Amino acid sequence: MKTFVKNMLSENQVDRLRDARLMFRESRAVRMATSAQTGGLRVASSARPLSTAYYALLSRQFQREERAVLAGLAKYHAELQEDDANVFLMRRNVHRLEKGLSMRPRRPVFAKDYILETVNVYRKVVDAPERSAESSAESLHWAYDVLSEYFRVVAADPVLDHAREVFDKCPTPTGSGEAGERIPYKRNLDEHPVSFEQLEKLSIKRRSVRWFEQKPVPRDLLDKAFGIASLSPSACNRQPFRFIVFDDPEMIATAASLPGGTIGWKHQIPVMVAIIGSLDAFYSEKDRHVIYIDGALAAMSFSYALETLGLSSCICNWPDIESHERRAEKVLGLESYERPVMFMAVGYPDPDATVAYSQKRPLEVMRTYNPPLNNA
Repeated sequence: MKTFVKNMLSENQVDRLRDARLMFRESRAVRMATSAQTGGLRVASSARPLSTAYYALLSRQFQREERAVLAGLAKYHAELQEDDANVFLMRRNVHRLEKGLSMRPRRPVFAKDYILETVNVYRKVVDAPERSAESSAESLHWAYDVLSEYFRVVAADPVLDHAREVFDKCPTPTGSGEAGERIPYKRNLDEHPVSFEQLEKLSIKRRSVRWFEQKPVPRDLLDKAFGIASLSPSACNRQPFRFIVFDDPEMIATAASLPGGTIGWKHQIPVMVAIIGSLDAFYSEKDRHVIYIDGALAAMSFSYALETLGLSSCICNWPDIESHERRAEKVLGLESYERPVMFMAVGYPDPDATVAYSQKRPLEVMRTYNPPLNNA
């Protein structure tokens, strides 16, 4: 609608229309309408049934999220029923085994309720890794090593003995890797590769850069930064996200127009990265927010890594606006269970350009020690 109006009216008419709209926002009628809306929201938020009714009858804000969560659940459970290789289940369960192996004291028998499930999904993945997109030798060796260590240390038990028999019949993953090297280990606490002062300097240096030098960004540098992003914490090590990278000028122009906030500077972005969350990594609605948490953690690591390589970035907010979501789904070719988490502009920073100072909130406002707790 905005584009249609701009095409029909002159620039002067558009400015007058915008001024009239701003004046109308300050009118008494709008203030009364806003007050009534606030009252309605208070009523709707006063009880869960009213909140449910509000979003079921009066608002469509959560419909896309509901559909995406259900589509992810449907795919996750369908893969299990159809005897497919669900790599997210394998990653989650192997990481659960790691936590059990690291427990102090370690139980002689643990993971009894999911070990056979873990062995079966591992067998499917290692037999046909291309079905799960987990063809990485490192990931399969990690699963093999952890399972091998698990069966080495657990006590005899009918369920575990049966699972061990199934595992012993599985082929060893092909590719590089030494047996037993990817199991829980003791960290070297005397090694400090980066000091606090160095990290602080890096954090201060990193700022949202919107003006870049017009030269290509080598893909090997981007991949180095993505490698660091992959080391970020992730719930049960599932890593339910992927990066879509655009470094072709024509494709960048389209991708950079998807997020808001790029008007006026998107024309000179050298690389545009879309971080996409995948809701088919989860078996329950309770994990529906993990794609945003894990994706954001990876994005921050990626941003810091770029700075060490002489590159900079600007994280572009992705508010949940239905029209934007529809366009992103179409342009990026997303599945129904995938959601954009955020976009990032990347490039060599223009040395002559300025960046926002961005004063941060006071520590005393952001941090509280030992606040009073209420009994549950």
